[in-house]
Amino acid sequence: MTVLSRFRLDGKVAIVTGASSGLGVAFAQALAEAGADVVLAARRVDRLAETAKLVEDCGVRALAVATDVAVPTDCDAVVAQAMAEFGRVDVLVNNAGVGTAVPSTRETVAEFTKVIDVNLNGCYWMAQACGRVMKPGSSIVNISSILGITTAALPQAAYSASKAGLIGMTRDLAQQWGGRKGIRVNALAPGFFHTEMTEQYPPGYFEQTMLRVPLGRKGDPEELAAALIFLAGDAGSYVLGQTLAVDGGITIT
Repeated sequence: MTVLSRFRLDGKVAIVTGASSGLGVAFAQALAEAGADVVLAARRVDRLAETAKLVEDCGVRALAVATDVAVPTDCDAVVAQAMAEFGRVDVLVNNAGVGTAVPSTRETVAEFTKVIDVNLNGCYWMAQACGRVMKPGSSIVNISSILGITTAALPQAAYSASKAGLIGMTRDLAQQWGGRKGIRVNALAPGFFHTEMTEQYPPGYFEQTMLRVPLGRKGDPEELAAALIFLAGDAGSYVLGQTLAVDGGITIT
């Protein structure tokens, strides 16, 4: 096996949650370019058509499934459909997420719970469903955030808690499944990339935050997708339970 061949995912099947927009689209396209068939999961299934075309244009297959990861039965269903269509699941990208910026003295139970249900609980239900069918050599990549490691001047207790919890969950699933089941579990902690959530930043926030980033710029989704491909396939075969920050250096400041 050559070095470059370790980054190939030919014959593999990947599930990407939150695949209807933003980083989920970049992840799905990168996995397809690496050779994997891709199951696209999102609540807004009508918005998956464009992502599916990007995947199929790479010469692989796409399957779109309406999925709310906060509902455990939806997680079971998308995995069941993947198995029925492709007969295997090799990669899970736990990308679905929501964000809020609410002062903690005013945040409601519903607002806090929604973030935890999607960002943390939803990742667990998806990992659980995939862990039941994945074979040795499979990979789960949880999309955490630098806000699970540091802060960024906005009131985001729910979001930060969910992403920090996801890092802890990554470590635990890795030690449970790495040796016994041969399933590698790792996480990515993105810094500032353009998504629907970042469009909600207050005026001037982004420019001020960039002062903390040694590289002085936001990330390109393709830069994050490249890190995903490393963790998803044989290139990262000896990486287990780790959280890789792809953040332009903000977590070292």
